[in-house]
Amino acid sequence: MKIRDITRMAWDQVKRRKVVTGLCMTGLSIGCAAIIVALSVGQSAQNYMTDEVNRSFKMDEIMVSPGGGIPSRGGGGSSKAPAETNENLNPGKLTEQKLEIIRGLDHVVAAAPFQDVGYLQIVTVDNKIGDARVIATDLEMLNKYGHTYKQGGGSNLPGMTVLNYGATLGLIDNETRTKLYERLSADPFNQELNAQYTSMTLLPSEMYRQQLQIQAQDYSSASGAIKLSSPLQVGGILANPTGTSDERASYDKIMYISQDTAVQLGKELAFDNMSVINVPEEGSYNSVTVKVDDVENIKQVEQMIQKLSLTTSNNLYQMDMLKEQFDTIKMAALGIGVFILVIASISIIVAMTMSTHQRRRQIGIMKVLGANMRQIRNMFITEAALLGLLGGLLGVLFSYLIVNGLNKLVGTAGDGIHFFIPETNLPIGLVFAIMTGVLSGIYPAISASRTDALTAIKRD
Repeated sequence: MKIRDITRMAWDQVKRRKVVTGLCMTGLSIGCAAIIVALSVGQSAQNYMTDEVNRSFKMDEIMVSPGGGIPSRGGGGSSKAPAETNENLNPGKLTEQKLEIIRGLDHVVAAAPFQDVGYLQIVTVDNKIGDARVIATDLEMLNKYGHTYKQGGGSNLPGMTVLNYGATLGLIDNETRTKLYERLSADPFNQELNAQYTSMTLLPSEMYRQQLQIQAQDYSSASGAIKLSSPLQVGGILANPTGTSDERASYDKIMYISQDTAVQLGKELAFDNMSVINVPEEGSYNSVTVKVDDVENIKQVEQMIQKLSLTTSNNLYQMDMLKEQFDTIKMAALGIGVFILVIASISIIVAMTMSTHQRRRQIGIMKVLGANMRQIRNMFITEAALLGLLGGLLGVLFSYLIVNGLNKLVGTAGDGIHFFIPETNLPIGLVFAIMTGVLSGIYPAISASRTDALTAIKRD
């Protein structure tokens, strides 16, 4: 018999024995769906957690800091390294020349310094006061680090600044702020006062193209002298990242300025020739963040940067930890699906063994007509494979219904986790279902092929 004939006969038996076919397909479909859904839920959760971690810990970024060598004197606002200090005395220094080399490396999308100047007070032209973390960087490169502008853009011209969305929240005039703090200190458990304070911290201010100043106070002296910087122009407002609430944004207030503006502020806000803010030494940096085109190239770029006698670090360990945890979950889920398929395989073995017993006369006639043991085995195995295929296809349908139900159950219309089925999971489920059917059909096939033709015909 040809393969086509064996397949046709097996298909006829599958169609004829509807009850057996239905029972076998049900078990196989449940097992197949369990595997696909389990793997898909694990993958969906992993992608969601990876996105969340990547939002806080950028996986495609490398943090570069000065390496070994003789340390050079750090920079306050007015201090400068002596002229005789050179690169040979401090090979680990993070200089402008090394920054240009890093920018020219393969797979590097952007490289810019992110110097933490300090957590300072900002004062608007209408005397509203707020606190913000001031960072000196290349303002024209902010968009390459995943930042999008709600208004305006970045410019490295002296006196220009960019605020993130959080820095525009909670700007309160000094008098109101002082009174509210006094009332909260006197009655910290007053729910009405706390609600009023919370609403004020979330109140946005229109800061685009407005001017503001940095306020610094000399806490080292008894007089507590206060200085204000020259006015800074807000040239851009960054959009609030997707999925970040206003409350969360209010705890992350950042004001970006250029390196030149940081040096200028260091001079303006100095008390007794000592600046109250952290200003890097001119021509060198304390920290540079390198954006790489793909996470797969992080290690390669790191090795190149380390050859410049610089120290590097990344957040890939976060991804490794997540992968390890979710691999364990996936293996457990896969085990559950395989267990269900094992139960389904038992039902197939029982059903097909009974089918073999009931079809002894048919097998006997086939042998009399010239069918050999191999052809009969192939027919039963093909029948089992067809049951596996049908059960697998039904399982794929069930898996989509289950995933859609999960999405509706958890209400994923917003920015939360969204369950999906990767295309690579479908063949995995189908292969398991078909292999379960084939393996379950081996024993009945062998039993059928050993049936004595004459005895089977005489008994029936």
